[in-house]
Amino acid sequence: MTEATQDILVHTEAGVTTITFNRVDKKNSITTAMYAAMADALAAAEADASVRAVVFQGDVAVFSAGNDIGDFLQQPPATQDSPVFRFLRGLAAFPKPVIAAVCGPAVGIGTTLLFHCDLVYAGDNAAFSMPFVNLGLCPEAASSLLVPQMLGYHRAAEALLLGEPFMAEAALEVGLVNRVVPPTECNGVAQAQARKLAAKPLSALIETKRLMKKSQAPQVLAVMAEEGASFGRMLREPAAREAFGAFMEKRKPDFSQC
Repeated sequence: MTEATQDILVHTEAGVTTITFNRVDKKNSITTAMYAAMADALAAAEADASVRAVVFQGDVAVFSAGNDIGDFLQQPPATQDSPVFRFLRGLAAFPKPVIAAVCGPAVGIGTTLLFHCDLVYAGDNAAFSMPFVNLGLCPEAASSLLVPQMLGYHRAAEALLLGEPFMAEAALEVGLVNRVVPPTECNGVAQAQARKLAAKPLSALIETKRLMKKSQAPQVLAVMAEEGASFGRMLREPAAREAFGAFMEKRKPDFSQC
């Protein structure tokens, strides 16, 4: 089965649902409509007993540049029922295995969604970054909890406070990715692993994932909600206004008064 929206492709075959970022001309930056499509795709995959794994993938040159700034400013995630938070909660609570194939830039949510995946494969051109502070904002997707847990505090502070990119080999070293491969092989590797999972008993996959995540799950959702409240407040503050204004005007932001 294949379903298409303008910028998100959803294809289900042989027990695997593949969600593809399909907005390469905009570096796969994510709009509100794309978040809604992904949230719906996850809900459908959870409800479909024939689906045993989900794969997120992008293009060989770019995974995702994060939020589409213009769309984001027009439709900020004002409530916990917004498509952004619906997608994040759906991903965090998704009971079946989730795999990601990441090539090129993975910015903001392009990186933080990976902390909710079970397997991550990266092209050797992958570059991960979480530049929330640079936009006058705070982390999202429970990354303020999950990034220190995986990377250790000091590496997490470097990634979240400076917001500078780190490459595929560094991501492999800290355990964010399982394997680094040539970009042209990345999606294929993720699909092959998904097919292996799809051949296994669904009940065993779900219970194993539940047991691995059970001590973390309530805290993840609580931190996600706290981050969301802070994120929404900070969107209205001077630092974010300056950061987004500078981005739209193609100039360097001036935070001296923020």
